[in-house]
Amino acid sequence: MLVTSGYKVEVLKLHTPLRRTMEISRRAVSWLEPVIDGEWDVLSAIEGEKRRFNAAEQLIHSARGRKAKYGFDREFPKMPSYLRRAILQHVIGEVSSWHTGSRKTPGSTRKKAEAGKSGQPHYMPVFYKDNMYRKEEDRVFLKLYSGTDWVWQEIRLKKTDLDYLRKNWSDVKAKSPVLVKRHKKYYLQFAYETSVCLTSKNPLQQRVCAVDLGINTDAACSIMEADGTVAARRFINFAAEKDHMYHVLNRVRKHQSKHGPQSVRGFWAYASRLNEEIARKTAGAIIQFAKENRADVIVFEHLDMRGKKKRGKSRQKLHMWKKQEVQRITEHQAHRLGMRISRVCAWGTSRYAFDGSGRLTRDPGNHSLAVFQNGKQYNCDLSASYNIGARYFIRELVKSVPETERSVLEAKVPAVQRRTSCVYADLKKLSDVMAG
Repeated sequence: MLVTSGYKVEVLKLHTPLRRTMEISRRAVSWLEPVIDGEWDVLSAIEGEKRRFNAAEQLIHSARGRKAKYGFDREFPKMPSYLRRAILQHVIGEVSSWHTGSRKTPGSTRKKAEAGKSGQPHYMPVFYKDNMYRKEEDRVFLKLYSGTDWVWQEIRLKKTDLDYLRKNWSDVKAKSPVLVKRHKKYYLQFAYETSVCLTSKNPLQQRVCAVDLGINTDAACSIMEADGTVAARRFINFAAEKDHMYHVLNRVRKHQSKHGPQSVRGFWAYASRLNEEIARKTAGAIIQFAKENRADVIVFEHLDMRGKKKRGKSRQKLHMWKKQEVQRITEHQAHRLGMRISRVCAWGTSRYAFDGSGRLTRDPGNHSLAVFQNGKQYNCDLSASYNIGARYFIRELVKSVPETERSVLEAKVPAVQRRTSCVYADLKKLSDVMAG
């Protein structure tokens, strides 16, 4: 399996030439869009992407014995060839997308010229090796636009970024970096592609890290084996970071009531960045816990809240809950380590007690504390994580046996037939039946 990872390094100084390079690249995109759009009837009839690209390049770039139809070289003199081709490839893709969309929606009144303006400001130039990007040990050189010419300039990077790249990616070939601008700072974003082999153990030999993502507690994790043995547990909660974010949200609420919604855009952006940082830290802590306990699979709930209305006092917390972001980051990092990711049905994992005693109720004074029907009290998130791991193993164990044996198992443990109500106690019964 191929896993692509990205890492951004901040470029210190040189903001003026970097800004000029980005601006002239975007001007080239704007200049080429109407040209390629006007010639699209001819270009679209050419079969093969490479032949179509070559025909488009001949329209804008003059060569020995061939004069271009359009004056791109005169408008953008001395532009590096690889950058010109990258911009042209980007524009061809944009124009092709517009025409494909217009064919699918023939009644649309969207204008081609207006469609081009929406994509132009977001183009980021690519620095191809040797032509625009050169690396000599720890020194990095970029070919940048000075305002009159394209010249090689050495860029400075942070020592921490250089140490990280040297430690983690020195033996992996990097793809061409892309210039990115974030919050008035410029970054080079590198992409690294690695080949990994995911674990292929039999379910009976696997160890899983069952994760229950929550709002009050970021995650409750349990290391579980196929027979129901719980080897380790951990609560992950970044309380200080969440207090900081909620403090910012309170400032948003007060400021908005006095000065209107337009006055709090900066506060919202700051709160969003804090929320993203909590998601990254949560994912990193989950991976660290799974790695420490040699887990083969990380199991999440399938959380899909699209179309569901959020009501009550917790509406803002639910809106800010980065559950999908945590799962996305965890999945990427797990694949880099060779772990697999699995998801189970989320219905009822927190509603049913893990010991099979039925529905539980929440303690009114402490919402994270569950009260079972037999009177026992237990942490609700931890009970849910047991049920999540149990549902994974029940699914894998039942799926791995022949149909005739499966029918016998389901007759002896009827609860496993309905996956939406399976709990940890059902896994223990199934394990005892299979062992006997």
